[in-house]
Amino acid sequence: MTEHRTNLIYTAIFLVLITVSSRATNNMVTTTVPLLGKYVLHFSNTVVGLLSTVIFAFTFLSTSYINPSLNATTRKRVFIISNGFIVLSLLLYYYSSPMTVWILSAVAGLAFGLVMPNLITAASLANDKKSAERLLALYSTSLSLSLIIGPALETFLLTKVGYREIFLWFIPLALIAFILSARLKFPDVKREDKGIAILRNKGFISSVLSITTYNIPFAAFTTFLAILAKERFNIPDFEAYSVFLPFFTISFLTRLSMTIKPFSNLKVPLVISIGITIIGLLGILYAPSYTAFLAVIALLGIPHGSIFPMSTIMISRATSIAERNAVNSYFLAYNNILFLAVPAIVGFISTFIGLTLTMTLLVIPVFITALMFFSKYWNDEILKG
Repeated sequence: MTEHRTNLIYTAIFLVLITVSSRATNNMVTTTVPLLGKYVLHFSNTVVGLLSTVIFAFTFLSTSYINPSLNATTRKRVFIISNGFIVLSLLLYYYSSPMTVWILSAVAGLAFGLVMPNLITAASLANDKKSAERLLALYSTSLSLSLIIGPALETFLLTKVGYREIFLWFIPLALIAFILSARLKFPDVKREDKGIAILRNKGFISSVLSITTYNIPFAAFTTFLAILAKERFNIPDFEAYSVFLPFFTISFLTRLSMTIKPFSNLKVPLVISIGITIIGLLGILYAPSYTAFLAVIALLGIPHGSIFPMSTIMISRATSIAERNAVNSYFLAYNNILFLAVPAIVGFISTFIGLTLTMTLLVIPVFITALMFFSKYWNDEILKG
């Protein structure tokens, strides 16, 4: 086995461990803090929504402003400190009060925003293009794996303990990320590009347009999919929540296949993925039974699995190492904006026309964004590889 191959395998194992532990912990916090607020601290639904917004708003602040402004050396120190604070925050959430939970959520949001962009950047720093794109696909696969492992672990633990105790049980997982954080690779350049001028970068624009074709519906799914299943098909809470299982499983398998056999030319995969998204959104409207509904949601797991890694590959292809941290940070910040805005808009519109039709109408922004993307980049080298 060559030294290059040995190093690649080591990097791959390292990347999976730190990504799964970081993202599973992040997902647990963002989904359990609202439950802690609602059922332990006895907040109203409005206050619970504001508490969740605090986390995402401060994550947006760190991904859009703080992380891009730091040089690689400082950013590595902040990355390690942030991982350490995440471990501490899980203990503090256990002891949180109606007052301290707000401060804790704000600082935890900042910490998560200083961790996730650097994981994407590290995944793209391999010595050759093929290895970098394979590691980016592996990073995306690890994200999907974490969204299976984390919720499965929490579902099991909730049969034994309450919402406060959940935070304590995730400390060992967060410790893995903290222990590994000092060994994460950062760009080895004297000067990194910063500032809003980077927003004109082709890698940033193309990735934002491509991810919009899927993250608009996914942002709505995250908040309303289980509610839609329960209200439309009159099923129990547990069965409604299980709608995510086929979705994330298919997403994981899609990303795993892209890791094993990466795409070079992204044209056809993107057309197929966006086409499946449109068909799936229409299928939500016409699904005659819960079984058919599950099949449609499973189908939508394919573009969820494929479009994110292809977006990160476009960033890798169109940026220099000096530009990559800023572009990745702004890319994740844009996704945070979608996850802040889309659920609020969908919730508002659904009060007039219902959730099912509102979900289906998401076809409109998906189609418009796809037209913008392909008209601009169809013949561009960024898609051809």
